[in-house]
Amino acid sequence: MDVNVPLLGNPAEVETPGALRWLSTSRIMAVGWAAARCWLGVQWINAGRSKLWGAENAAFLHHNGAGVAGYAAHGAASYTWWHSFLTGFVVPNAGWIGILVAVAEFVIGIGLVLGLLTPLFAFGGLLLNLTYMFSGTAGVNPAYMVFAIVLIVAWKNSGWLGADGLLMGYLQRRHGETPAVEGQRAHHLIPHFHVA
Repeated sequence: MDVNVPLLGNPAEVETPGALRWLSTSRIMAVGWAAARCWLGVQWINAGRSKLWGAENAAFLHHNGAGVAGYAAHGAASYTWWHSFLTGFVVPNAGWIGILVAVAEFVIGIGLVLGLLTPLFAFGGLLLNLTYMFSGTAGVNPAYMVFAIVLIVAWKNSGWLGADGLLMGYLQRRHGETPAVEGQRAHHLIPHFHVA
């Protein structure tokens, strides 16, 4: 007698609760996600701009990343293994890491404002926020992390009013596909353009 009763269910068969489905597919929420995405993008642009061309320029792009090295060596790292990483890797490589951080912040901001590859850029911002928090800086990082997580979770909708929506619409038209989001209702989520 073969008794094979699965202890755990199949996650693919679990239905998404209606409220979460609405948050990730509603056109009304797409406006909210676009506002949140643009706000977060502008914050990243300002942070990157300050490092590339503003007050923080000397600490990140010049003097071999002296500001980065100083912070890494004397910051209050959250974990001993992270402190070892900061002093053993970041401090000796502060010059190129400072440039990388400045450019990454600026590019993440541009990507989010444009709504281009939204989940990817939101995840990049989330990683930077985690890096800063591990290094001992809370500041705005927890708030930015919440916004980034929401944009990642609502990925179907967070970039819809942006380049992601245009790209999805183009790909669906090119391949003759209909959207596969929640059956027939998804048809109304994709913008249609008529060329005369």
